[in-house]
Amino acid sequence: MKKYSLVLFCWLGCLVVNALSAQSNTAPSTLIKNIWLLDGTGKPAYQSAVRIRGNQIIAIGALEVLTGETVIDGHGQYLSPGFIDSHSHHFSSLKNNPSGIAMTNQGITTIVIGQDGDSYPMDSLSKFFKQHQVAVNVASYTGHSAIREMVLGKNNLSRASTQQEIEQMKRLLADDLKKGSLGLSTGLEYEAAFYSTKAEVIALAKVAASVKSRYISHIRSEDIHLNEAIDEIIEIGKATGMPVKLSHIKIANKLDWGKAAEVISKLNQARQQGIDITADIYPYTFWNSTLRVLFPDKQFTNLNSATLAVNQLFDANESVLVRYAPNPSYAGKTIAAIAKERGETNPATLINLIQMAADYKATHPDAGSVEALAGKSMTESDISRFMQWEHTNICSDGAAGGHPRGYGAFTRVLGKYVREQSILSLPEAIHKMTGLTAKHLGLKKRGSIAVGHYADLVLFDPTTVNDYATIENGKALSKGIQMVWVNGQLVYEQQQATGQLSGILIKRN
Repeated sequence: MKKYSLVLFCWLGCLVVNALSAQSNTAPSTLIKNIWLLDGTGKPAYQSAVRIRGNQIIAIGALEVLTGETVIDGHGQYLSPGFIDSHSHHFSSLKNNPSGIAMTNQGITTIVIGQDGDSYPMDSLSKFFKQHQVAVNVASYTGHSAIREMVLGKNNLSRASTQQEIEQMKRLLADDLKKGSLGLSTGLEYEAAFYSTKAEVIALAKVAASVKSRYISHIRSEDIHLNEAIDEIIEIGKATGMPVKLSHIKIANKLDWGKAAEVISKLNQARQQGIDITADIYPYTFWNSTLRVLFPDKQFTNLNSATLAVNQLFDANESVLVRYAPNPSYAGKTIAAIAKERGETNPATLINLIQMAADYKATHPDAGSVEALAGKSMTESDISRFMQWEHTNICSDGAAGGHPRGYGAFTRVLGKYVREQSILSLPEAIHKMTGLTAKHLGLKKRGSIAVGHYADLVLFDPTTVNDYATIENGKALSKGIQMVWVNGQLVYEQQQATGQLSGILIKRN
């Protein structure tokens, strides 16, 4: 009797599976027709149509309309894979603004967080996605600084770690990798990690390499010690054999401006030696970070250090304090303007602003980030050259406010660097936003338009696409992004969120 019951159970189970499969195959589909298709591989655009059903692309080509399917006429515009932001700080905004319009307005469908050594545990991210729906996909690295703080303590980071502490960090990293983290990220220029030794970083990187994951780094210096910092990430790649990525590649020392070709030559030499080193870049000549990064030696009260910063590391006349809790009236003003207002030299003002921020933080420990500077530190010629390197993909390094990159990085590339300046061809730029990025991150079935891939898609007009966000208005929406689909659902149309929240947490395979 048990035997026959088991057979009956299996037969009924097969009926259920077949019924669900049939239902999936007959579910309503959407046909996007009359479009120029850029598939994300770098190939030229061609006329085609794309059919999606559920969360997948199911057909590409000269397709006839099926009975009952939704038809979208692209009117000769361009359809590409959804843009993948390999370096994002947007996640914190998604709880209160799940539509993610900061991302979707510029065509982003997937963000990669856990950057600069700062991350949420994968358990926390999994819990978030069980409790909240959002419009974009999210993947994450495990941050070195985050686990360093867990082991050493928040107020004990200005030293090298012991071997016992390194072993604790290795266990925390291994656990997070097991739960789907993309790999290890570091922010070695920042104080939480600056005092870590190269040996500590390599020990952790080897843990990431052991499960065939990846390493991404805001390197130890982007200005006066740039060469040594690049040597360090190359050494990490050599010691581990894993892919390593240089975050938001730049030259932030005025004395080295114009040397992008030399940096690229160094990276190419490393690649010729078998080191899989790549980079990402955002399309602006100014960054957004703390005032403290302007002091490479971390001597924040040293006038010589402040003078070096003013003379070589940023332009006080063009660098804007975008947030300053100790004196909110300073927000929106340049460092030079604040110095004039205070009757001080630029170096003296730099020192005083940092000290005032430290004092404020001491009396307001729960205030979070109390200051941020949009620092003018790069030149257009270097940005263009780095952007053209075949192993560089596009990122935003943005958040939902502040620096305009949070709302406009990808559309800025398409408007300024493709249409206006021809720094990149359109197929090349799209590849650097999609297929190349997916390859660099190890993401499967995303970043290219192919049958069986997830239907993350962007319909845009290459003749009008442009960014409009500025330092003064960091949340101005881009134009030219017509429609955005995430996992087959239309999440953005004509500068408005649709209300669909179809993003998922992507975990490393």
